[in-house]
Amino acid sequence: MKVFVTGTAGFIGFHLARHLLDLGHQVDGYDGMTAYYDVRLKEKRHALLGTTNNFRAHIGMLEDEAALNAAADAANPDVIVHLAAQAGVRYSIEHPRAYVNTNLVGTFNVMELTRRLKPKHFLFASTSSVYGANTVMPFVEQERTDHPLTLYAASKKAGEVMTHSYSHLWHIPTTAFRFFTVYGPWGRPDMALYKFVDAIENDRPIDIYNHGKMARDFTYVSDLVKAVALLIDCIPPAGGAADLTDDPSLSPAAPYRVVNIGRGAPVNLLDFVEEIERKLGKKAIRNYMDMQPGDVPATFASADLLERLTGYRPHTSVREGVSAFVDWYRAYRAEG
Repeated sequence: MKVFVTGTAGFIGFHLARHLLDLGHQVDGYDGMTAYYDVRLKEKRHALLGTTNNFRAHIGMLEDEAALNAAADAANPDVIVHLAAQAGVRYSIEHPRAYVNTNLVGTFNVMELTRRLKPKHFLFASTSSVYGANTVMPFVEQERTDHPLTLYAASKKAGEVMTHSYSHLWHIPTTAFRFFTVYGPWGRPDMALYKFVDAIENDRPIDIYNHGKMARDFTYVSDLVKAVALLIDCIPPAGGAADLTDDPSLSPAAPYRVVNIGRGAPVNLLDFVEEIERKLGKKAIRNYMDMQPGDVPATFASADLLERLTGYRPHTSVREGVSAFVDWYRAYRAEG
């Protein structure tokens, strides 16, 4: 199978591309190599993917429609997975335009090429942040997501709505998946786990928001990309409303569904910090702070739909995941 993946130099895109390559698929990756964080980390990810002849890298921004179309045409994909985005809940408060340019205009460009190329399945990466101010947990896909708390979350909610409209208008089988606090080796330096490990190792304090009264549904990256790969084969049928009796996850107006990808087992933030301390053999210098704007006290995924569709549920424990990340972090730092 030929798969076109946007964002393959990013954290999740890299892991997904590597997993698909291990399964024997042809992967064409598209990435803008933006300076949101150290580009050298992105280049190393692409270099690892490039060790196989089944991977081709294309460098360009989502906003560059000509470059994006040329890369997609070269790939001639059976499946398109759109992961590339401007990430970061907190960064969106200070740099909102980046989210409009990449997550709205860029996603529109991907939708347009999808309309033209007509892959058998289009998959769009959304986020648990779309649940926003919801307080009923676990979060279930059919809940309303009308109260996003940041522009990042709003841009991803917009992406879900936009891709649904194209699925309806152009009969494009589409799955939007909502990620829950993904972590693991090759993670982004702006993510909590990377920041905590780096600070503790270098005797700097870590900032703990809401005085530690937070919980996250941490999802190990290998679990997540396995779930995405399995969802590729779960193509929403074109029947629309006729299929709702057997599958209420489907849209009544399009071959479209939304699926959570999370472990379904929230971990308290202070327990997460203690797991890091245990692995490092070193205590953190803790700086307790108030809640940040746009943040939420807890996330909690219902993974029932994912399991029903794929037979799979993320399972890696935080202890296993943190240990694997620290081992990678130390090796990566040792390489310089």
